Amino acid sequence: MPRACRGEYWTHRLRMLKAMGLNTVCAYLFWNMHEPRPGEFNWSGQADIAAFCEAAQAEGLWVILRPGPYACAEWEMGGFPWWLLKTEDIQLRSRDPRFLEAARRYLREVGRVLAPLQVTRGGPILMVQAENEYGFYGTDAAYMGEIRAALLDAGFDVPLFACNPTQHLKDGYRDDLFPVVNFGTDPRTAFAALREILPRGPLMCGEFYPGWFDTWGAPHHTGNTERYLADLRTMLELHASFSIYMAHGGTTFGFFTGADRPFKPDTSSYDYDAPISEAGWVTPRFEATRALFAQYLQPGETLPDVPAPNPVIAIAPTAVERVAPVLANLPRPQRDEQPRTMEAYDQDYGLILYRTKLPAGPAATLEAAAIHDIGQVFLDGKRIGFTDRRSRQYAVELPARDRETTLDILVEAMGRVNFGVEVHDRKGIHKPVTLTVGDGKPQELTGWEVFSLPLDESMRAGLKFTPANGASAGPAFWRTTVQIDSPGDTFLDLRPWGKGFVWVNGHNLGRYWNIGPQQTMYVPGPWLKPGANEIVILDLLGPEEPVVAGLKQPILDELRPQLDFSRGRRAKAPRIEFGDAAQTGEFAAGAALQEVRFAEAETGRYFCLEALSAHDGGSVAGLAELTLLDESGQPLSTQGWTIAFVDSEEREREDGAAENAIDGQTANAWRTQWGAAQPPYPHRLILDLAQPRKIGGFRYVPIQGAGEVSGRIKAYRVLIGRAPNG
Repeated sequence: MPRACRGEYWTHRLRMLKAMGLNTVCAYLFWNMHEPRPGEFNWSGQADIAAFCEAAQAEGLWVILRPGPYACAEWEMGGFPWWLLKTEDIQLRSRDPRFLEAARRYLREVGRVLAPLQVTRGGPILMVQAENEYGFYGTDAAYMGEIRAALLDAGFDVPLFACNPTQHLKDGYRDDLFPVVNFGTDPRTAFAALREILPRGPLMCGEFYPGWFDTWGAPHHTGNTERYLADLRTMLELHASFSIYMAHGGTTFGFFTGADRPFKPDTSSYDYDAPISEAGWVTPRFEATRALFAQYLQPGETLPDVPAPNPVIAIAPTAVERVAPVLANLPRPQRDEQPRTMEAYDQDYGLILYRTKLPAGPAATLEAAAIHDIGQVFLDGKRIGFTDRRSRQYAVELPARDRETTLDILVEAMGRVNFGVEVHDRKGIHKPVTLTVGDGKPQELTGWEVFSLPLDESMRAGLKFTPANGASAGPAFWRTTVQIDSPGDTFLDLRPWGKGFVWVNGHNLGRYWNIGPQQTMYVPGPWLKPGANEIVILDLLGPEEPVVAGLKQPILDELRPQLDFSRGRRAKAPRIEFGDAAQTGEFAAGAALQEVRFAEAETGRYFCLEALSAHDGGSVAGLAELTLLDESGQPLSTQGWTIAFVDSEEREREDGAAENAIDGQTANAWRTQWGAAQPPYPHRLILDLAQPRKIGGFRYVPIQGAGEVSGRIKAYRVLIGRAPNG
């Protein structure tokens, strides 16, 4: 679904798809957008999916509906509504009756709105997807049967289908759901795997990736156009159906950007290096795709003209001169003996502030069990330090205090994890919070005031702005007005700012962060108006210069790691005691998933994969996905995992970050340096599992495709370790 627009731009994006040569649009539904509170449904504005389907039909396009209940798509919590997490022990994507009851209610409402638009009733909806890539999550075919039954009960009578990546086609498989396969390259191998469960019938790729999405602090992703076109041609020659994911990615507005596991928050721009750009522009890939499709038209078919681009404007630099500090605009607090997560206080998104009093005392270490996601620690309003979930750093050193002091912990929720069991992602502080002096015993802090800051319209309307008078540091809302003669699309330049959100005329543009790679924010022209336009910027760090401007071109590939407060978190390896190798061997050549079981399960906190050689004989090592198994062969949760050490990772030529090895996605990969430096084998990747776990084996997915470099591992060794103190 083109997410870069509300209804104002739907027709334009649909015409772009048609002009490129496509005949169908896939439309995700996001449960959290359509049911923001239990039983309260939203089908208006940007959420008016019926209007979107009708617009597609008016343009001569069919629709494939993907309603979930789990959607993924790098969306907050995979599309699940936050309020499910108010039930402490709920199990999402399972036969937990509490989850299924809510999912059935949602799907019944989806059927009420969209079942009349099925092709069987004169509408454009050809097929409906049940769940999304469930094989990445589990193997319970009975759960998939429950979702299938809920869709049938909702009134859907068109074909129902399930999609999975190549390596997981058999996980959760049912023969009463038509199977399709998702992949980024190598269609022949993927379709051969599909034929193992679908001996006859049409072949379909549910998601074919031309590029990939971006996460904060990692290089901007671009795809290989030559390989993309070759794979498209292969599918056309095979008479296979396919969905280009994404043909147009657009923007994830508001609070809906998600995060990959273990915790890699996604950028607001969902540009994806797709054939149609974030702002709906023609790209060289669009032109090449259109030219390719033109070679496969049926007799009498022609491609429509390409729509003209929408107007683009610049906005002159404008000083932002009014400010409302967050700590000076707090609501009435709730009182709690121990801090709880955001969901326990009935809060969905935004910020949450925890406050207590500290007595006079010596320097000490403040630490929480976990803080989701970015925390700022203040003493009497002065920022002392940060906590950062990306590196699982939840401790801050506090200075000595000669009197009673107010302790504030301001927590930003950056988007719930969208993949794996980690979608059970509760925001805010996870107790206990302790204070430790030297080598003494940690003392739990109690007696808290808790301030909910949801950043919604009601909260923003109550802000008290005053002249800035040179203020620059500290979390604050900034407000200004820009004059526009003739509205058009523009890209707000946020390079002078730190980290936060932007609202233009009340529209939430999403998140920005000066570490990049995204440095601008797309503003659709219909959200602007002739005359005065209000811009409100929440900056949690403080701007270098409070100035805002609109550019005619986006900046999506500018990293600024020197501004990252967690920079250098993998500077040295931790002290680990490794025993004898748990496993040695060689991986088979090729792209298929491989499972390795240990003769005996081993217990440890650290898992080290030592790569000793490559199948191509080169110096590069890497892998697409690494899954650890318990003693019964079931996948272990990655909750709380971090990369303890990696000897090399490519962070300039591509996003080869080590976290890609445990993010649940096989279309990206950890890869050692192959650009400016090319360190030789052996290579080491060490996972910190947060606590000792019993490990019975692992699954290894090689780097997929045949890119500029390979790095598929041949000989390997596995070590299980612990910290010297146990």
